[in-house]
Amino acid sequence: MTVLADPPVKQHPTDGATPTKRRRRSRAGRTNHGGPLTYAVLIVAVLISAFPFYWTIVAASRSNADLAKVPPTLLPGPNLMRNFEAVMEEAEIGKALLNSFIVSGSITVGTVLCSTLAGFAFAKLRFKGRNALLALTVGTMMIPPQLGVIPLFMLIAELQWVNQLQAVILPGLVSAFGVFFMRQYLVQSLPDELIEAARVDGASTARIFWSIVVPIARPGMAVLGLLTFMAAWNDFFWPIVALTSSEPTVQVALRQLGGGYVHDQSVIMAGTLLGTLPVLLVFGLLGRQIVGGIMQGAVKG
Repeated sequence: MTVLADPPVKQHPTDGATPTKRRRRSRAGRTNHGGPLTYAVLIVAVLISAFPFYWTIVAASRSNADLAKVPPTLLPGPNLMRNFEAVMEEAEIGKALLNSFIVSGSITVGTVLCSTLAGFAFAKLRFKGRNALLALTVGTMMIPPQLGVIPLFMLIAELQWVNQLQAVILPGLVSAFGVFFMRQYLVQSLPDELIEAARVDGASTARIFWSIVVPIARPGMAVLGLLTFMAAWNDFFWPIVALTSSEPTVQVALRQLGGGYVHDQSVIMAGTLLGTLPVLLVFGLLGRQIVGGIMQGAVKG
């Protein structure tokens, strides 16, 4: 008598896994969604954050009398172009925008390049006195910049750079914060194995920097570039010392708006709006790179 054996049971790939592992796999493949309270909090936070910019648009498109009303008007008005024309008449805003682009762009390029070079040296190169130099660089961040205004002005006066753009550009080409920021970024993102492999292939330090370090450091450079551009664009203290109204930056030119016994707040807001739009443009250009770098770091973690 022949006994028929039961056919072999095909085991599911997850049958051998423990319940804890199965739960982890299911959580990894599932998208988490916030509840209604989470979305409500996020919406409120976005509205609070965006309201100052919206109010700038409203104030720039209204008259000074409309802004004095109680309760204030919360809808844009028809006077935006008229206020822009008043800004052009009262201040050399076109020349100021060009000067600010030159100053901020030069400072941003110089700071990002110098900080990436120095950050790579402090992070991955071995040389005598590295830790002491890094501590000295970071220590300069604790010195208030106002303490160096008088000797710096004496220096640019000796060089006959007063009221010239290089007097604002050159002091900002190197940033201790930028060096420390890029050093910390490259310590985490640049493996030592890549540098060792490039050394074995005969690559020089300059070739390693341009071919390996710069592509890896691009997200960090984008973040540093955005922060540097915003700081240089919004800087008022040193440009008002080194420049005059004949060669102004945007912040210096905005000081000339709304003159008279009663300040015209609508014209001041229109000038502020013109000075804010380039920063938003730069953020729009670098935003995808910044978000991509953050997401890339999150996936690596």
